[in-house]
Amino acid sequence: MRPVRCSVLCCRLLPAPFSVALRSLVLVLLCITPRCQAVQAENVTVLEGGTAEISCRLQNYDGSIVVIQNPRRQTLFFNGTRALKDDRYQMVLFTPHLVRISLSNVSVSDEGGYFCQLYTDSTHHQVATLSVLVPPETPTVEVKQEAVEGGEVELSCVSPRSKPPATLRWIRNGREIPGVVSQQDNAKTFSVSNTIRLPVERKDNGAALSCEALHPALSEQKRVRHYRLDVYFAPTVRIVPPTGILREGDSLSLTCSVTGNPLPRNIQWSKINESLPERAEISGPTFQISRLSQSHNGTYLCQAQNNYGRAADHYTLLVYDNVSVTTTAPPTPPPSTTTTDTTQSIISHPATPTLLSPRLGPDPKDPSAVVETHSAVPYAVIGGVLALLVFTVICVLIVTIWCSVRQKGSYLTHEASGLDEHGEVQEAFLNGNDASQGKKEYLL
Repeated sequence: MRPVRCSVLCCRLLPAPFSVALRSLVLVLLCITPRCQAVQAENVTVLEGGTAEISCRLQNYDGSIVVIQNPRRQTLFFNGTRALKDDRYQMVLFTPHLVRISLSNVSVSDEGGYFCQLYTDSTHHQVATLSVLVPPETPTVEVKQEAVEGGEVELSCVSPRSKPPATLRWIRNGREIPGVVSQQDNAKTFSVSNTIRLPVERKDNGAALSCEALHPALSEQKRVRHYRLDVYFAPTVRIVPPTGILREGDSLSLTCSVTGNPLPRNIQWSKINESLPERAEISGPTFQISRLSQSHNGTYLCQAQNNYGRAADHYTLLVYDNVSVTTTAPPTPPPSTTTTDTTQSIISHPATPTLLSPRLGPDPKDPSAVVETHSAVPYAVIGGVLALLVFTVICVLIVTIWCSVRQKGSYLTHEASGLDEHGEVQEAFLNGNDASQGKKEYLL
């Protein structure tokens, strides 16, 4: 009786979920002759671009023909001899117990079942399945809707190719931002995207976000794409005023500080209701006038504009002559208005000085204006002088009143003496005394 020869595919009627060990046990039980031959193949998983090794294990090999074929059923090796002209395939080992080949630079097109065939009285084979993992590249960020102040920004994190599909997530300040995930099947690979929508303000300009891609092929690692928000907003304008009082002959230098995204390229200087002075020099954000005179007095305007709005600021120039300033009154500044897109934003910086203290200091109505004051006369000295004057006047009044009273008393005394003498004269006259006895004059 002819010996029975069998292979692993004697067990091909067994259900697919049976493990390799169980199928091998069944094979041993079915192959009851000592000359039973068997072939086993092992499944392989490899990263794209790597090298895969496909092994076929032989049992009781008696020199029969061994053939290895690719998923397209093209013969790669025939008993250890190359049959397909593809240098990526190499015969690594051919022994009575083990046949092993290698495939370098693996791609997803190489994925599938590789056949280990053992030709005996009948052809039997075992399939080794090659699985290829495609790790994602660093994801890209696509701006679906640009960020404008007061609006929303729409960002998509995209991984164009991976297998199995990559997991994408958005991170901001260490916290995940939930988004809408979509997936597209591209033959044997997948394209994945995660889209988020965020409200944005001016303060969000430059905020850091990151998109992370996770995949089984990356183990604990991840591919990260960093992104900074670019928020567009209308410009703001502020004129930096000079310090101190400006007098005739001085020089004026104004700087126009402008912000905005995008930053305005053109800055315009002008004078309200008048043309700029002939000696004015403009260099970008800087405006200068040398040798000031009072004819330069007026309001100067700085304006800037980008695609999202415009803004302006003005500065009122007041030039004094060389005489010391005693008192001044600040002029009423023009009303301020703030604009975006269609109106102007005007901020007043009056330059009129005000007497505040014995030193230079800012006007409380305008912190940017610096004024000049004069040293005040010490109030203690003034009080002392006034007290002395009052005391002197009181003393003079007292002396005057005292002298007047004394003079009146003396007058009354002399008047009484005169009356006595007058009585004597009358008495002598009545007695007939001769006037020759003596002539007396009395003052009545």
